[in-house]
Amino acid sequence: MKLSLVDLSPVPRDGTATDAFANTVETAQRAEALGFERVWVAEHHGRGASLAGTTPEVLLGRLAGATDSIRLGSGAVLLNHYSPYKVAEVFATLDALAPGRIDAGLGRANGSPAVDRALQTSRRVQNPNEDHTEKIEAVVSHLSDQFPDDHPYSDIELPRSASGTPAPWVLGSSPSSGEIAGKLGLPYCFAGFIRPGFGERACQTYRDSFEPSDSPIGVDSPTVMVALNAIAGDTDEEAARYRAVAEASYQRMQRGDVGARPTVKEAIDELGSVPEPTPATLDDGEFPRAISGSPETLAGLFDQLTDRLGAEEVMLQQIAPDHETKLRSHELIAEAVGVGSRLAKE
Repeated sequence: MKLSLVDLSPVPRDGTATDAFANTVETAQRAEALGFERVWVAEHHGRGASLAGTTPEVLLGRLAGATDSIRLGSGAVLLNHYSPYKVAEVFATLDALAPGRIDAGLGRANGSPAVDRALQTSRRVQNPNEDHTEKIEAVVSHLSDQFPDDHPYSDIELPRSASGTPAPWVLGSSPSSGEIAGKLGLPYCFAGFIRPGFGERACQTYRDSFEPSDSPIGVDSPTVMVALNAIAGDTDEEAARYRAVAEASYQRMQRGDVGARPTVKEAIDELGSVPEPTPATLDDGEFPRAISGSPETLAGLFDQLTDRLGAEEVMLQQIAPDHETKLRSHELIAEAVGVGSRLAKE
């Protein structure tokens, strides 16, 4: 099983965006040493005091210079805000900076009305799925230089490395995103930490809709990754305490209270008790929004969920109490899953 990370660059308590980005750089460097497959960084707007990750294309340039071999990408760049050509140009440039290591994770999401106005993004698109499909197709055509000779964009040139092109991924949390990825013949990452209840349907829709891509940067067979909110501790009970931060943060978001994440103590107080440890075996159809456990428990849960979704890779998305706890969780999970670690050789 491949293991990867997506990092949101959370701003530490009493810290700044500078501290958040320094933590993201360290996270990527440690992930590379632990043998993780890839690190992606996210795009969230309007919450810069708590989440500094607003511009993955900028942060990826920094990560490219701070790492040597790990794949780097966006989880996701929100395509509804941008020109497909500009997105392709940005990721082609990143590939020239880190040849053969760049993933173009393509998604969509609206922010608050104020954020969408500031980004000059229309919240009323007549056919949103069709619009998203066309934008993804355009990004892929630009990246792979696949526009027909008579197309007005056929003569546009992008900066290139000698190692090919960035690898496009479709990211989503619904059957519609799975269908788009399948019809375009692109790899699919399902966001299990957003709407886990759609997981099986979205991934089955992807496989049912799949058509091998004509593009040289598509895939010949369905390729699925699942992103999970998962945190490890030395024991199931310790990990459940850490998971309280994610559970309380989700409750806050449902109330419209989006801000700094609570401490473990604050989270447990808000929840009324420590959450029960995630069971080692999930019932059919059971897919918690956040899971926790000892390394052995999480390795077993990953096996269950990837088998259920037909996924080959797990991407960790964590709402952790602090940076150090997150890094320790990565170490525990990497050891349990058995990814190749350079740290073990040092």
